[in-house]
Amino acid sequence: MAVIALASGKSSGVTCSALALALSSPRPSLLIEADPAGGTIRAGYLQGEGSAQVGLHRLAAADRQGTLDREFRHHWVALDQEHSGKRMLLPGLTDPAQAPSMARTWDALAELIAVMDGYGYDVIIDAGRIVPQSETRLSTSVYPAPLLRAADVVLLVVRSTQASVLSAAPAVRVLREELAQNGTGADALGLLIVEEGSLTSSHIQQGLQVPAYAALEWDPDTADVLTHGQFKKSGRGLLRSARSAHDRINEIVTRRRILTRPAPVQG
Repeated sequence: MAVIALASGKSSGVTCSALALALSSPRPSLLIEADPAGGTIRAGYLQGEGSAQVGLHRLAAADRQGTLDREFRHHWVALDQEHSGKRMLLPGLTDPAQAPSMARTWDALAELIAVMDGYGYDVIIDAGRIVPQSETRLSTSVYPAPLLRAADVVLLVVRSTQASVLSAAPAVRVLREELAQNGTGADALGLLIVEEGSLTSSHIQQGLQVPAYAALEWDPDTADVLTHGQFKKSGRGLLRSARSAHDRINEIVTRRRILTRPAPVQG
C-alpha cells in the first residue's frame, strides 16, 4: 500500500491527476477528496450518481460521536463501472464553509488511513490548493495538513509551463518545511509534472529544486472525461502514463519505507 497526497500552489489539475492515479492503480485504491474548497468528482466524473448523505462532510459528526472508525467505510462510493469495490471514492465537502468543522477530524482520518495498510489499498489524497498558515507552515484550521504529514509521498502537481512553475515556488517552500518538521521528511516531497507546456522535466526540477517523481501525459480529451463525466470518447494517454507513474511512485515509497524503518532491537 502507498499513501500518496497531491497538492498544488495554484490550479494545476490536482483532482484530474488524483483521479487518473486512482483509476489506474495496480492495487485496489481509495481516492479521498480532501480539498477544503470542496469535492467535484461526484458531480463531474460520476455525473451526480450517489447520495449526498455520504461523504467527507459527514465524518466530522461521526468523529464527535466517537463512531468514525465504524462509519468510515460506509461513506465510500464506487468509481469503477462494475462497482467491484476496487476503485473507491470518499467524496469531498459539499461546501467550503464546512472545512473548519474538519479541523479536529483530519488527525483521526490520518490514523485510519495508516490502519488500511493491512488491507492492500493505495490511498490517493486530493488535497487541492495548499492553504498556508505562514511561509513555513500549512494551515491546520481549514487544510488537511495531517494527511500530508502522514503520506508516504506528497506530489506537488505542476504543469510544464513557466506560469505554473513560478506559482509553485511558494508552495515548495511551505511543503518542504512542513514535511521536514512535522511529516515523514522533506524528501517525501516530489513533483508530478503534467506535460502541457514546453518546459523539460530537468528545467522544472532545477528551477524548483525538487525531484520529479512522476509525469502525466497531456491528454485533454481524457482529462475532460475525468472532469465532466463520460459523455465523449477519450484517449488512453493520460491513464497509460498514470499507470507508469504508479510504478515509479511505488518504487520511491518502498525505498523511503525501508530507509525510515526502525532498526531491529538487538537481543
